[in-house]
Amino acid sequence: MIKHLTITVYGRVQMVGYRFGVRRQAVALGLCGFARNEANGTVRVEAEGTEKKLAQLLAWCHRGSLLARVDRIEYAYTAELKNFDDFRIF
Repeated sequence: MIKHLTITVYGRVQMVGYRFGVRRQAVALGLCGFARNEANGTVRVEAEGTEKKLAQLLAWCHRGSLLARVDRIEYAYTAELKNFDDFRIF
């Protein structure tokens, strides 16, 4: 079953290649969605795919890119899909 996952990542996650790492992982997993910097310093990720693949992306988000420092993550799964075509960085 395809699900939607929304993730908010807190810590040093902007200007450290975090969004590009998320995209690389998402594309490798066959997920669609986006990653974008927010004004409050967080990164928001939305992705759609199987729950197993989304869980793998979430695990990567906890680790982050080489230069990132992830302090905490908030996330939620939903069944309401946005039907993304690919994975983009904003």
